[in-house]
Amino acid sequence: MKHLLTALLATTAIAGTVQAQDTQKVFFLLPNTTTIRFESRDAPFFVEALKEKAPNAEVTVQNAQGDPQQQQRQIEDAISQGADLIMLTSADANLVAGGLAAAESAGVPVVLYDHDAIGGKAEAHVVFDSLAVGQAQGKRAAELIAAMDKSPVKVARVKGNQGEYGTTQYEKGQDEFLQPLVDSGKVEVVCEQYTRNWDPTLAQSFAEDCLTRTGGDVDVFIGMNDGTTGGSVVALISQGYQPGEKVVTGGQDATVEALRYIAQGWQDNSILKDLKLEAAAAADVAAGILAGDGVPEELVNGIVNNQYVDVPGIFLPVQSISIDNLDEVVAKGVWTWEEICQGIESTEVCEANL
Repeated sequence: MKHLLTALLATTAIAGTVQAQDTQKVFFLLPNTTTIRFESRDAPFFVEALKEKAPNAEVTVQNAQGDPQQQQRQIEDAISQGADLIMLTSADANLVAGGLAAAESAGVPVVLYDHDAIGGKAEAHVVFDSLAVGQAQGKRAAELIAAMDKSPVKVARVKGNQGEYGTTQYEKGQDEFLQPLVDSGKVEVVCEQYTRNWDPTLAQSFAEDCLTRTGGDVDVFIGMNDGTTGGSVVALISQGYQPGEKVVTGGQDATVEALRYIAQGWQDNSILKDLKLEAAAAADVAAGILAGDGVPEELVNGIVNNQYVDVPGIFLPVQSISIDNLDEVVAKGVWTWEEICQGIESTEVCEANL
């Protein structure tokens, strides 16, 4: 009986070891809490998608709280815990090379999610087509400016985090439509500034300063995501403006807060990025690497040069959302009308759809 018990215990121990070995550790490292989508949407979507595609993977989600040094420590900690893969959304693309070097040295594959990461090795970059985002933002802004019966139209540009691939591409895309208007004299850029770490409070401060500096002589605020446009909206609210008095455009992410601003007339548009699609693509990439098959070739449709290597890019499609097609967000299952209209039920679009 004693020998049988010993054998059973040994068998159980071996089974436990095999099970532990089968569990693959994935760390999803988020950049901040100021861009709220990453914790509230992307992380849960990714965890759910990877559970289906790689059932033996265990995902640990950590947030750098906007601190690149903290993210460096999180990368090192993930490596020390035996990470099989790091899914990384950089807190600051310009300050993450050390973390990428540590991962490369340890042989831990890194996949970039949404934000780029400069100066180190990555297996792939899953991101919505950044140039297409900028082009959609610029096209919409140009249409709004063209409809204004004045010249020059005074514009403030609230840009993203300087030096990032995304910011560079958004600016390039916007400029395709805005630069001709500047050259023709139709547009005068009266204020412009990059927004460190995409911080909405910094975007708000910039917009407030711009309004003060120009005596309120600003017609259009053009942002690059819903955080920067939201900063402009809050600046306008704080200075007593009403919806529609100034145009705020150039949103991105279709956050529920931005959609409420659109419903109320504070913000003109946002770029819808189907986050479930992004999370699913990231899970496909992660599952391929974890299975030893590498990045699925059929998903790669571009390249992102991060000043160290050409990173295979998985570029995803985007769509511009305004008051005219707000229902698209609901149709795609991103938000419900109840969520969008919470607290603003009396707006015209909400009354029509609730």
